[in-house]
Amino acid sequence: MSAGSIAAFMTPGLQSQQDNNHPVEKKQSFPSAESGRLYQGDRLNRVAFPLGGIGAGMFCVEGTGAISHMSVRNNPEMFFEPAMFAALSIKGSTGITRVLEGPVPQWKKFGQRDAGLGGTGGATWGLPRFKKASFGVKFPFATISLYDDSMPVKATIKAWSPFIPGDEDHSAMPLAGMEYVFENISAKTIDGTFSYNSRNFMSQGEVVNTIKPIKNGFTLSSSGSEKFPERQGDFAIFTDADNTIVDHCWFRGGWFDGLTMIWNQLESGTASANSPVEKDAPGASLFVPFSLKPGEKKTIKLFMCWYVPNTKLQLGEIDPQFKKKIEQDPLLQFHKPWYSSRFSNINEVADFWRSNYGALNRKTQLFTAAFYNSTLPSEVLDAVAANLTILKSPTVLRQYDGRFWTWEGCGDNWGSCHGSCTHVWNYAQAVPHLFPALERSLRETEFNENQNAEGHQVFRANLPISPTTHHFHSAVDGQLGGIMKVYRDWRISGDDQWVRNLYPKVKKSIDYCIKTWDPDRKGVIEEPHHNTYDIEFWGPTGFATTFYLGALHAIITIGRHMKEDMTAYEKLLQQGKSYLETKLFNGEYFIQDIQYEHLKAANPATAQSFGGSYSDEAIALLKKEGPKYQYGKGCLSDGVLGSWLAVMCGLEDIVDATKIASHLRSVYNYNLKENLTEHSNPQRPTFALGSDGGLLLCTWPKGGKLSLPFVYSNEVWTGIEYQVASHLMRMGEVEKGLDIVRACRARYDGTVRNPFNEYECGHWYARALSSYGLIQGLTGVQYDAVTKTLYVDSQIGDFVSFIATATGFGNVVYKNKKIVVNVAYGKIPVDRFAVKNS
Repeated sequence: MSAGSIAAFMTPGLQSQQDNNHPVEKKQSFPSAESGRLYQGDRLNRVAFPLGGIGAGMFCVEGTGAISHMSVRNNPEMFFEPAMFAALSIKGSTGITRVLEGPVPQWKKFGQRDAGLGGTGGATWGLPRFKKASFGVKFPFATISLYDDSMPVKATIKAWSPFIPGDEDHSAMPLAGMEYVFENISAKTIDGTFSYNSRNFMSQGEVVNTIKPIKNGFTLSSSGSEKFPERQGDFAIFTDADNTIVDHCWFRGGWFDGLTMIWNQLESGTASANSPVEKDAPGASLFVPFSLKPGEKKTIKLFMCWYVPNTKLQLGEIDPQFKKKIEQDPLLQFHKPWYSSRFSNINEVADFWRSNYGALNRKTQLFTAAFYNSTLPSEVLDAVAANLTILKSPTVLRQYDGRFWTWEGCGDNWGSCHGSCTHVWNYAQAVPHLFPALERSLRETEFNENQNAEGHQVFRANLPISPTTHHFHSAVDGQLGGIMKVYRDWRISGDDQWVRNLYPKVKKSIDYCIKTWDPDRKGVIEEPHHNTYDIEFWGPTGFATTFYLGALHAIITIGRHMKEDMTAYEKLLQQGKSYLETKLFNGEYFIQDIQYEHLKAANPATAQSFGGSYSDEAIALLKKEGPKYQYGKGCLSDGVLGSWLAVMCGLEDIVDATKIASHLRSVYNYNLKENLTEHSNPQRPTFALGSDGGLLLCTWPKGGKLSLPFVYSNEVWTGIEYQVASHLMRMGEVEKGLDIVRACRARYDGTVRNPFNEYECGHWYARALSSYGLIQGLTGVQYDAVTKTLYVDSQIGDFVSFIATATGFGNVVYKNKKIVVNVAYGKIPVDRFAVKNS
């Protein structure tokens, strides 16, 4: 794949580092960073942009302005599109009414979703709407512009929810705002009525379902019961307009009566104020009449918030000795969202939203302005911003005491792979910088509830978080990565006492890793090691050994700070470095030396594994090729993943930089495909297939491909694409890194895949948060709160870039080897600047 030009999105002062072995080919760039991304036409098809708070649930606003993915009940509901819509009615002799949405995407027109009798979105799709739409985004703000020649007004929707780095509480609220802006583009004064209309999609079976009053709006409600406490839920919709008229109960009847009658009313231009009924109101509407002179504008703010305080979520196995304590504590029996500790009911949430809307909007805009005030390539900003939506999705939860807990991603109707999975969240670089307190709570879970006295660490946490059982392998990448992340989180927070408190357990963890995977103390991981591919690698791997070296480096650095003798670990580190660079490097890239004999471990055919039992034919294959699911002589895209994580954690990688760079260039040359039409993938192909481009997890350019290589090897994962891209950038290969980013984001252009939902084993998959590492890959910007030092190691010459620390965020301006920090929010105390690439 030829290298692309980055000149199109670099300011004149930026330097391009080009590979002389590849011709430079000019490629189409995304819209400029200043304007964010704009989607139109077919690229609106799959756009669905999350609104909500961290761990509080979400719903999405689509490219057309429709509401979908309604997931406010502490659980993903990817195809729940409730019958709710805004409408505009223009009075007069040529009165006209339109749903405030663009045309229904073609893909929705086939299937049972259009039945219309329940709470489905299809019930509204046959109503007239605006003829065209466009969708612009500057995270966490989305702007939908609606066009219709028959309407005398121009309509715009601005959707957002709070996102303030460093302020995890205000960023974790069950809130969303929709601002509807109307401009009279005719020569006459017009009278119109804005309305918002919704079925009671919160309705549940076997409980009382009502629609309750709230100032300038209504609340869709289900009561819950002693038997079904999790069915309690409220969703409030209200405005800031005191002339709002509310209909708390649509026409009650059969078939399509309710929606038919409310549409009749909208077309007539009238507004009715029906009082609440005791139960079973099918839906409700609010109306805001207004008048506009020619050229005049009006904004109607629509507030949405929800409150679902109870769940039946309980996951994992509880350590038996703690069961009695947990049975006596209701907060440890089932998950309760954090916001339910802050608010007692929906009215308190609504009052808070109404009172703090302006302040939260201003603070969120400070973040958006700082993030997009950047000269970094627009592909990079697009990739980072698009995946920050993961933090608004049901992938993440925040339990009652404020601790962070996560799925790996979202299934259609259930979370995908529970337990803040350590090896998946290794890749995620956004949370430690944007919300470091939440990230530190993951470390506390790993080294407290998830680690036993021997140092064995479970890679999946219980929900609610509690001490767990230890019946399965530790994950080599998860446990060793956690040690590096302790170092990172200490340097980001500057909290010396925090690392001192964890240090004994961190040391216990590394000692367990040595005993389990390097019992002969060679400095290399060779015993079978479970990992993020859901299998065990047998024999030394560059993949795991780079994690080992990074973790040893981290424990040595922390231990020296504690004034402890780290000689034994230093010896292992040097031995491992020598072994990795000589025995596991084939002259071009790092490999695996498959071994299963002469190890401490049992025979692979009888060892515990997710890989299933060995059949007779599998045993025959074992004798011929070795254990199933290895990579051997393959070029693994994750082959030096531990070195990447070390750099992301602020640890200088001790592995020979020329060999790391060679491995990454090999991954680029062999694994990056412009077109996958001829690629065979019997695994999970929909991540990238056909004419898509993407980075394969592994290839065997020098032969030696196994009959059954590790599962997933033929797939494309966006989290690995960003990991490799940012590592290439870090090593000076900016062009190659950008090629990978472009290939990835080209698959998510809105035509077939949602630009704001990069999926793997589930929607909004956490691994894609590796995209935040692209910022560091290009700029080398790292802030050390322990020494109050700001580091820059630019690969692109002069730049302006976003920075987030534990105490504030803003911009770093690097020009002529001088650094300036412009703080937008909070504070970033810097005593020393350090320019590495000078």
